Amino acid sequence: MALPVFRTLPLIAPQQPRLLAAPMQYDAQYQEQYSNALRLYFNQLQNFLQLFTTETGGALLQFPFIAASDSVTQYLTAANTPTIVQWDTLDAGNGFTLNPSYTATANVSGIYKITYSLQLANNDNLAHDTVVWLRVNGSTSAADIANSSTIFTVPARKSAGVPTFVTAYSEVVFELTAGDSVGLWWGANQVATSGGATGIYMYGQAAQTTPMPYPAVPSAIGSITFVSALFP
Repeated sequence: MALPVFRTLPLIAPQQPRLLAAPMQYDAQYQEQYSNALRLYFNQLQNFLQLFTTETGGALLQFPFIAASDSVTQYLTAANTPTIVQWDTLDAGNGFTLNPSYTATANVSGIYKITYSLQLANNDNLAHDTVVWLRVNGSTSAADIANSSTIFTVPARKSAGVPTFVTAYSEVVFELTAGDSVGLWWGANQVATSGGATGIYMYGQAAQTTPMPYPAVPSAIGSITFVSALFP
């Protein structure tokens, strides 16, 4: 996915006027300069605020967010073993850092929403369950975000050599403090291995030209967007 082109925003915050010290006696020239300084300031303030009163005023603002994806097939380390979802491509971002550990670090405290889509596959002849959830600042259950888990059941394969695909989609609203790192984790009750055991895996595919042209299928794609500042 190509990075978007960010334009320079036409937002220039009004600067408070530098008012001259008042003379001891009334001075018409001073009064005129004083009025002009205030007039210029209020004109700037009005022009600034008018940018947000149009139907597209919100388009002038930038908020913290990150969008990432992964291009390759992912396998779990073992059955019933938490494994972090991998991300090899930063598609876009502002106010976040995508780390080599497959976590994302927030530069700004706030309430965020993660939205993800995982291309799950099952090449076994029985249905199996996959669980996906969030962890912040850690790789053990102590770092789990409460109520962030979702269970996805992937039906048995279509036939030998032809897996069944399920899109695991969900979203979670959660809090982050500046410097916190969040990761998406998954596990399954039976897991496939590359060229070996059958079970659950996360399928990635390059762009295709036959039997019809279509873009690549990421094994994982997701985004984290800013919802609100933290409540006092």
